[in-house]
Amino acid sequence: MRRAVFWLLFAAMAGIYGAMLFWSLPRLEAMAGGQVPFDLRPTGYSLAEAQDLLAALGAEGRAYYLGVQQSLDSAYPALYAVVMVMAFRALLAGWWGRVLGLLALAGAAFDYLENARVAVMLRLPPEAVSEAMVAAASLATVLKSATVALALVSVSVLLARRAQRRWGRM
Repeated sequence: MRRAVFWLLFAAMAGIYGAMLFWSLPRLEAMAGGQVPFDLRPTGYSLAEAQDLLAALGAEGRAYYLGVQQSLDSAYPALYAVVMVMAFRALLAGWWGRVLGLLALAGAAFDYLENARVAVMLRLPPEAVSEAMVAAASLATVLKSATVALALVSVSVLLARRAQRRWGRM
């Protein structure tokens, strides 16, 4: 039963991620004249970059970002966190599995924080966005990117170790 729940949640997470990766984020990028959305800027962004993106998106693009993209991204972090916590608990018993699970939870929390801070900027005209707003949103984006990357690398290493042990016994 636990495996079935994991794979059901994994499929839902992958489906939403695929919708963002292949549909909503490319559409946002096209609406912005090729500029990359905030969600895909792992090293952050400056006030000028944020204002340029917001201006390029225009009212229609900002509404799409707030509606479609942020709706998808409201479900994804929770699914990501649950799937990753379950994976870490299955791959690594004890204390380390819990610590890495907390890393996944932190990534989801930073994703939600990023979404909230980006939503504030999307609701304003580009020239009304302040340095402080952008710095806060950018920091959330950087922290999300770092914690998610670290969690994904960790689960990949654990999966590789498990595969090596299994194949080594064959």
